[in-house]
Amino acid sequence: MTRSGSASELRRTLGVGDAVIIGLGSMIGAGIFAALGPAARAAGSGLLLGLAVAAVVAYCNATSSARLAALYPASGGTYVYGRERLGAFWGYLAGWSFVVGKTASCAAMALTVGAYVWPGQAHAVAVAAVVALTAVNYGGIQKSAWLTRVIVAVVLAVLASVVVVCLGSGASEAGRLDVGASEGAGGVLQAAGLLFFAFAGYARIATLGEEVRDPSRTIPRAIPLALGIALAVYVCVAVAVLSVLGADGLGSAAAPLADAVRAAGVAWLVPVVRVGAAVAALGSLLALILGVSRTTLAMARDRHLPGALSAVHPRFQVPHRAELAVGAVVAVLAATVDVRGAIGFSSFGVLAYYAVANASAWTLSPAPVARLLPALGLVGCVVLAFSLPVTSVVVGTGVLAVGVVAYGVRRWLDGRRQRA
Repeated sequence: MTRSGSASELRRTLGVGDAVIIGLGSMIGAGIFAALGPAARAAGSGLLLGLAVAAVVAYCNATSSARLAALYPASGGTYVYGRERLGAFWGYLAGWSFVVGKTASCAAMALTVGAYVWPGQAHAVAVAAVVALTAVNYGGIQKSAWLTRVIVAVVLAVLASVVVVCLGSGASEAGRLDVGASEGAGGVLQAAGLLFFAFAGYARIATLGEEVRDPSRTIPRAIPLALGIALAVYVCVAVAVLSVLGADGLGSAAAPLADAVRAAGVAWLVPVVRVGAAVAALGSLLALILGVSRTTLAMARDRHLPGALSAVHPRFQVPHRAELAVGAVVAVLAATVDVRGAIGFSSFGVLAYYAVANASAWTLSPAPVARLLPALGLVGCVVLAFSLPVTSVVVGTGVLAVGVVAYGVRRWLDGRRQRA
């Protein structure tokens, strides 16, 4: 659904290449440097199986998102799709899940930057990173796309170096690539849920739908391209690191890629990997702030959030108040809270978001074949969400419940005003 009136619309400047780069900037971020360790602890030798499950669910979600984005090329992503296909409540629930979960992710990425750049002042560095990237986003989407392109190039170069060094070293052993599920099906599913956190960046392409040229053509091409490239990178890195550290070593590693390079006997590359991790986290943070601010804009337009957040800057044509509000909240979290535990909650929120996307895509066609992938994606999202650690499930369910109550109160107040 598009809006009329140039003063309230965003500028369509992104092509397929720009959209793919923004998606990659979200997916090939800090997750590849941090998610493999927790996933290996959960799944043991079933890590690669968990990666495969996460990829299948992500593919279903990406297909559903691409089909929906081509029909509804407006900012907001699944918030818009749920509203248009399922009703106002489901759109609101998707938007609430995304905004709350991804705001926590923003703070986590900011603190990741601080931990790698200056561990003793991680919170201060995190706040500085949030302020700087909010300023970049404020200047316009093309500046963000350009910076994301640079970040993706740096991170891919670092990851390629890690893969070459690990696979080419004498410490690499093919026997460590055991694909058995040593921790059982539950461990594999939990690992898939944790790894899904790193795959979910393609949503950023859909949430920027109002700033993409020819969205009915661009978005369906950009989403699977970005997901396919990210999956290839993840598989290469996971295989390389596993071949050096093994499942047990990877599961106990605080910095898996740096530890793998060190174990491969190339100690000089460790600082480069640390810099790459910091740059990757910056890329993720940049794209996350973009996505959260656009969903905030869409929800504010429909008065689910304060209407003032729907303003679009007359010169830069970006949702400047939404961006400043998101940046302020993330900066406060980054300055005061340890949000490492929020990664699990963020995964729960993102999976809830994509469950609504798949349910929306289910309504696009009555043909059984067309409904197969949305159905598989919906079931996969629900299963992975409730396979996450218990704390993440409890907190995630509680926060979603708060959003539901807020929606009910608002509807009740609106009803009273109409009757008055």
